Amino acid sequence: MGLIKSLVTWSRVKSPWVIHFNTGACNACDIEIVASITPKFDLERFGVQLKGTPRHADVLLCSGPVTRQIESRLKRVYEQMSNPKFVVAIGTCACSGGVFNGCYNVKGGIDTVIPVSAYIPGCPVRPEAIIDGVVKLLGSLKNPAAAPKLPITIDPAGVLEKGA
Repeated sequence: MGLIKSLVTWSRVKSPWVIHFNTGACNACDIEIVASITPKFDLERFGVQLKGTPRHADVLLCSGPVTRQIESRLKRVYEQMSNPKFVVAIGTCACSGGVFNGCYNVKGGIDTVIPVSAYIPGCPVRPEAIIDGVVKLLGSLKNPAAAPKLPITIDPAGVLEKGA
């Protein structure tokens, strides 16, 4: 039983499949998410693959605040994902509602609707911070005892200092 469990964990860590979902942001974070997958930043070197359907995805990358119109769609996409599933809130709007918080049609961040595994704040988020967040999330899956408890919060300023 231990061998099968370790094999499943290994495969989950080495090849996570992600789906990107925009809940109504200004598209700045979307551009950075796509940039992190391109060859310049190469998120695929960690085995991450972008998928077009939630039924094949392990990780949901969300950007933007949750509006009343998109709430049911976000829940449906989340429910279509197989277990275990992880959600990464990318950008200030996804984390807390950002500049849209308090608007008549905005409910707030992603965590008002579905559980979030990692928060990556920033406006817009740098691709380096997105990569750092995904790597830390994968690290927490690989060794749950040594990893920080979910949800994980990434400090974008710290990521930039390390890379400089």
